[in-house]
Amino acid sequence: MLRLHMFMVNKSWANKSLGLAALALMPLLAFAQDGPLDPYSSIKFNLPPNSPVSMMSATYGDSRATARGGALVLDLHISLSLRNQDAKRIRGITMLISAQESAPGGRASYSVPTLDVRPGETFPLKIDVQLIRPVQGGSGPLVQVTLDGILFEGLQFFGPNKLNSRRTMTFWELQNQRDRTYLKQVLATRGMGALQQEMLESLERQAQRPGLDVQVSRGGRAVGAAARPDHMAQFAFLNVPSAPVELIDGWADISGNEARDARIHLDNKSRRPVKYVEVGWIVKDNNGREFLAGSLPSSEADMYLPPGQRGEILQDTTLKFSHGRKEALPIASMTGFVSQVEYADGSAWVPTREALGNTHLGKLMSPSPEEQRLTDLYKKKGMAALLQDLNRN
Repeated sequence: MLRLHMFMVNKSWANKSLGLAALALMPLLAFAQDGPLDPYSSIKFNLPPNSPVSMMSATYGDSRATARGGALVLDLHISLSLRNQDAKRIRGITMLISAQESAPGGRASYSVPTLDVRPGETFPLKIDVQLIRPVQGGSGPLVQVTLDGILFEGLQFFGPNKLNSRRTMTFWELQNQRDRTYLKQVLATRGMGALQQEMLESLERQAQRPGLDVQVSRGGRAVGAAARPDHMAQFAFLNVPSAPVELIDGWADISGNEARDARIHLDNKSRRPVKYVEVGWIVKDNNGREFLAGSLPSSEADMYLPPGQRGEILQDTTLKFSHGRKEALPIASMTGFVSQVEYADGSAWVPTREALGNTHLGKLMSPSPEEQRLTDLYKKKGMAALLQDLNRN
């Protein structure tokens, strides 16, 4: 049985091809007026010759190109049908959609983290993204769609991994396994009534989880910075049981609703070298409300922390927090916790379900993609559909 949930579209700023479309060259100036995209000249699909998936079909809906000043705005609505050619089940896939590598808004990624595709099965992907490309960008296809990575059962990976999709999908899969196992145990040990209660509580947490808008700028101060004098604030830390690293101390420069130049010291308590750590970041406002502000990731190139050694996480960015209708959120205090760890061998750690339940993190953190999929299934199709899903092999 095919299990699928379209979960996330992430926009980023930052070979041989298998094409379904003929690659006729077309000047970009042909799109000076609004109009639908011609897929045979505008969109190119790149799959490596040894790709674990093959393209079965592609449709483009109302994909359009609109000229705005010196740029093209590309609204893409692409529906793909892919086939799993590998001998292992596919758990996740990430595609890179690119109109221009270096231009702001020129790239996007599309990830599906809750797949369960058996060998030989086909599965759909529906990509809805908006890209920007200069009108004078040259000739040839407007958009390149490439495979960045596929995660299989057992956490095996295939792909160029330009977007670090292996790490992201591995963390998602570990969270998915954790929460699916927990819910199956609830059903097995406590019955349908307890499982239904878990669904209702999860839906309530998702509805009540406070939202926070975060504006990120590299270095310096964000636009419209608060006028109150800067001060240095110290992080408090939540102890997450079984975390392989321990947070020691940390600070950030605070100015009203802005935080700049955060840095945290940590110790590797495990017996294995660590190459990546994410620290969850909770901010509290003057009214005592808490919000999950995101995460503080370690540097891609600099982190290598042997067992028993101390390291540092630095963030050369300014974060500006707002809530609701762009209401500024003054920062009264900050709390950090270890949310994800990757070891040098590629294996990873995420908090246990018990650790989340024993702290108030469960109310602040987003549920795993799998828990979101299952609660959505319960909400739309009821208990019978949820039971069928949990009982399948």
